[in-house]
Amino acid sequence: MTGKSKSVLSGAGFYTVLLLCLVAVGAGAYFLLFRGAPSGTDGGQPAAAAVSIPAEAVSPAAGEKPVAAESVLPEKAEAPAETAETVETVDDTPIAAEAPSLVVSPLRGEVVAAFSVDALQYSQTLEDWRTHDGIDIAAAQGTKVLAASAGTVLSVSDDSLMGTTVVLGHSGGYQTTYANLQSQPNVKKGDSVSAGQVLGAVGTTSLAESAEGPHLHFSVTENGDAVDPEAYLKK
Repeated sequence: MTGKSKSVLSGAGFYTVLLLCLVAVGAGAYFLLFRGAPSGTDGGQPAAAAVSIPAEAVSPAAGEKPVAAESVLPEKAEAPAETAETVETVDDTPIAAEAPSLVVSPLRGEVVAAFSVDALQYSQTLEDWRTHDGIDIAAAQGTKVLAASAGTVLSVSDDSLMGTTVVLGHSGGYQTTYANLQSQPNVKKGDSVSAGQVLGAVGTTSLAESAEGPHLHFSVTENGDAVDPEAYLKK
C-alpha cells in the first residue's frame, strides 16, 4: 500500500469511505425491496383483490329510504290455517223432546157405512149412489165423541149437509173431521186438544145422513187426500 492510500484510509478519509459504502448498501436494499417488488404489492405482501359492488346493491330505489342492514329481519312464517279435519265441531243445538203420537177411537160402536172413494155406495137418505169419504159409527144420541189425536181446532161449523162439524189439524199433514154432532160442541176454533179429549156428543144434525139415525161421521185426510179412517186408527 502506498503512502497516498494510507493517507486516504486514515483519519477523516476512512470515515468518508465507510459512509459511502453504507449509502450504497442502503440504496441497493431499497431498490431490491421496493422498486423490484411486483405491481400491486405492499412490502412484498400481495394486495387484496378489489371487489366490484353493483350500484343497485347500495343505492336505494327512488322514493325509498335506505334501510340499515342490521334492521332487515327475515319474515315470520305464518301458522298453517286450520282445516276442517283439524277442527272438531260440536253441534250444541238443543233437542226438543217430542210427545208420542197417540191415536184413539173417537167413538166405540158399529160401523154402519164404510169408507169408499173408489166405488159408489147407495145413500138411503138421498136415494142415490155416491162415494163416502169417511165411516159412520152408530151410537146413542148424546154419546161423547173424542179427539182421535192431539191437534188444533181448525173450524167449528154448522154444515148444511153434514150438520155440526168439528175439524182438527194434526202433525204430518193430517186432518180429522167429526160431523153429525149435537149443536153445542165442547171446543171452539183455535183450541189445542189432546188425544181422547171430548169434542162434543153424537147428534142427528146431518140432513144428508138422517136416515141412519144417531151416529158419528168420521173422516180423515192426509195432505188434502182422503184416507181410510180405520187404517188411521190402527196406527
